[in-house]
Amino acid sequence: MLSYILKRIALMLPTLLGVLTVAFIVIQFVPGGPVEQLMAQARTGAGGAYKARGDIDEKQILALKKLYGFDKPAHVRYVEMLTSFASFDLGTSFMQNKPVWTLIKEKLPVSISLGLWTFLISYLISVPLGIAKAVREGSRFDVVSTFFVMFGFAIPGFVLGVLLIVLFGGGTFWEVFPLRGLTSDNWLELSWPARIRDYFWHLALPLTCLFVGSFAEMTMLTKNTFIEEMRKQYVLVARAKGLSQPRVLWKHILRNALIPIVTGFPAAFVGAFFAGALLIETLFSLDGLGLLSYEAIVRRDYPVVLGSLYLFTLIGLVIKLISDLLYVVVDPRVQFQAVGK
Repeated sequence: MLSYILKRIALMLPTLLGVLTVAFIVIQFVPGGPVEQLMAQARTGAGGAYKARGDIDEKQILALKKLYGFDKPAHVRYVEMLTSFASFDLGTSFMQNKPVWTLIKEKLPVSISLGLWTFLISYLISVPLGIAKAVREGSRFDVVSTFFVMFGFAIPGFVLGVLLIVLFGGGTFWEVFPLRGLTSDNWLELSWPARIRDYFWHLALPLTCLFVGSFAEMTMLTKNTFIEEMRKQYVLVARAKGLSQPRVLWKHILRNALIPIVTGFPAAFVGAFFAGALLIETLFSLDGLGLLSYEAIVRRDYPVVLGSLYLFTLIGLVIKLISDLLYVVVDPRVQFQAVGK
């Protein structure tokens, strides 16, 4: 096991280096960098009127390039980036003049709130529902629940978000739920029970949008996995020996069927934080990591782009390793030493 872990960690380094190298090379050829954007802003008046090109001389351009480090050759900047990242120094934002770590920490509460509750609600509902659908395959319960599951597959989260805003956000019909931020302005003045209610009241609509898609996918994965296990030979043998249906289900089928679900916990947990939340954050005015990354790309804020990419890639690689190791925890028959030979 230890040798396998060490090999995987050794393989992470070239993968991480490759991702950063490709991103750095692409950035060198993308037009409209921070220097060009500041030059364009300087040539444009406050009212949007175009100023004379002579307003910006060569010395000012060189000063801007030096400020952002673009006066150095690309290979020097590349080595400096890798050196900083090795010590987990993600640099300073060009546009906001804040450390990238500070920006990420500021956005984490939103991403944690959306990701954590989406993950928990999805698994707590989808897994029992998927098991019930598998056991009652073909029944009226299975058919009716499949209709709602297919609805989750069919409707994108942002489309559902627009519909919910129109219906319950004061768009056209009822103004039931708030549409901005995680808490109300007077949140600190409320009692703790009132704070909890206010917090979840703000999260109700965005969580619904994020939950629907992941709920549908996890429910069908659980159902199909259980059905596949129920049709295997060992289940028929167990039933032929006279074991009761609950004993066969919970002792034999459950253990094997949950392997792909349990081992997917880490990836699903982290994915809920970073994947697919950009449009939802924009719709409901939630300033999270998705919006931070998108704005950094649009504004060519390269330290934020590269720093976020480095951090997210590293987390993804570690989570992949944890997912693989969970196979041993769930199914001790898996031996990584044999695979590594």
